[in-house]
Amino acid sequence: MRSESVLFDLDGTLIDSGPLILASFRHATRTVLARTIPDAELMAGVGGHGLDAQMREFDEERVEELTRVYREHNLLQYENVQLFSGVRDLLEELRSQDRTLGVVTVKGRAAVELTFELLDLADLFEVVITSDDTDRQKPEPDPIYAALERVDGSVASAAYVGDAPFDIQAAKAAGVMAIAVTWGGIHPVARLEREKPDAFVSTPGEILDVV
Repeated sequence: MRSESVLFDLDGTLIDSGPLILASFRHATRTVLARTIPDAELMAGVGGHGLDAQMREFDEERVEELTRVYREHNLLQYENVQLFSGVRDLLEELRSQDRTLGVVTVKGRAAVELTFELLDLADLFEVVITSDDTDRQKPEPDPIYAALERVDGSVASAAYVGDAPFDIQAAKAAGVMAIAVTWGGIHPVARLEREKPDAFVSTPGEILDVV
């Protein structure tokens, strides 16, 4: 069945932001906690649960400070963010096919708005759901439901594309097609394979073949 609504994660799916996220996690944990945490541990929760929940794994008593320092650093990093190669062509082709496009991300609205401004993305998407829009984040299905509700989309004809295990889990919980991308560089492909997505794609163009 053709996917009339195609929803995308942002970090590691549309934009090449893994190195920027890692730099901000390193900065926040070293600045606030004076600790050097292994990169794999810093990145393990990226894409799900929300930033506060991720910081709670590092220090339950200093979540607010960790989050603030991270966000201050991260917003500065995003001046250098780029789309992955082939992403804009994919989005424009899907729009030409009259698909409804959306973004569903755990990133805060301020960072998303900055990213959209820098990369001129606003006109490509009918709906954008950030961590500020729902109480529960991925891997819960709530953000996907919120996006579909805003565009009057059907679960039966929707797909969600992401690079994190939490994306696949959220898509399955929502009952939409779960598409995993392998180019994100944030999570190991083996970790994605364990979630058994409906489809794996290794280039943006391949998405056209599965939706």
